[in-house]
Amino acid sequence: MNPTDYDFRVKDAVLGAQFLFVAFGALVLMPILTGLDVNVALFTAGIGTLIFQICTRKKVVPIFLASSFAFIAPIAFSVKEWGISATMGGLVFAGLFYVALSFLVRLKGEEFLHKLLPPVVVGPVIITIGLILSPSAVGMAMGKDASYSQELSIIIAMITLISTIIVIMFGKGIFKLIPIICGVSVGYGVSLLAGIIDFSPVASASWLALPNFKTPTFELNAILYMIPVAIAPTIEHIGNIIAIGNVTKHDYLKEPGLKNTLLGDGLATSVAAFFGGPPNTTYSEVTGAVRITKSFNPAIMTWTAFTAIILAFVGKLGAFIATVPACVIGGIMLLLFGIIASVGMETLIKNQVDVNNPKNIIIISLILVFAIGGMMFDFGFASFSGIGLGALIGVILNFVLPDIKIDEKDKIL
Repeated sequence: MNPTDYDFRVKDAVLGAQFLFVAFGALVLMPILTGLDVNVALFTAGIGTLIFQICTRKKVVPIFLASSFAFIAPIAFSVKEWGISATMGGLVFAGLFYVALSFLVRLKGEEFLHKLLPPVVVGPVIITIGLILSPSAVGMAMGKDASYSQELSIIIAMITLISTIIVIMFGKGIFKLIPIICGVSVGYGVSLLAGIIDFSPVASASWLALPNFKTPTFELNAILYMIPVAIAPTIEHIGNIIAIGNVTKHDYLKEPGLKNTLLGDGLATSVAAFFGGPPNTTYSEVTGAVRITKSFNPAIMTWTAFTAIILAFVGKLGAFIATVPACVIGGIMLLLFGIIASVGMETLIKNQVDVNNPKNIIIISLILVFAIGGMMFDFGFASFSGIGLGALIGVILNFVLPDIKIDEKDKIL
């Protein structure tokens, strides 16, 4: 039997739980940052992974789906602007955007997707996702609205940040895959010593409890704001599918095909939003763990999904995670948002986007300014702003602006 074929075995349950441990830090950090329920995020990560496996049943991909960091800033803004229920409605349609792309790929092939979303658009969109919430990261690290002193908050945030950097730089084996968990653990330990953690919510929480599910409502402004945000994670999805293919030596872009992996990711995101959970994405952390353990059997991820669903009903788990101080999260965010922005720059550099081409420099400039500057277009029936507006401007300009070849002497930069 091919080592990447689906083979469901009970003895793989422990290995599946191990992969959840690898994904756990990023999985729960996203709902913490956006005010969503951690237990719901666990539940929807498990359900989303199972949906993805059903959609890729012709050749199941050994990968786990969970909370997408690309949506942190948009969700935070949308919750503030329209509330959680309307935000979930927007995320339902963001997932359907994936689904629509999967059908376009099915009809027109993968090249159409690359034409619609070239690196010159995707790169700056990812940069804005990383930078737009940087003030909130600084605010949390500095103890804004905290009951303890600003000095203590900054010290704990810096210890958390430095610990995470050390693990990223020098960690070996499994520790290389869980720098966020390591950094948060160190910061949490220092917070315990400082006496700033309140365990009373954990004591009062039940062991077994239903996650705090939310139902979506559908408001046009929230929907139109959220749909373009899905552009960046779409490219992230393609990269992760290629990465897991390199690990297992199988071309998943051909079998089951990008049309089916995008469909699975989109449906997983929409279904997650119907429960009040964060949008899903394929996790590169788990791909790294698959490389180390050489656990290519996709059924192991089924056990990972089952473990996430079971843990979602442990009430004390969510209550305990909620005790992580804001300064610890702020310390992680200082690095995390910068890394996301760096991925956007890497996209431009890796694809050799020519910034001396007037078309490219115009697209990049306007995406950055419109998104980060907070520009808003109000059309009466709906408004566009932030990352969504920047992404939309980029897509439109890419189609309408002509490519102009310039001589060496006429270069802009």
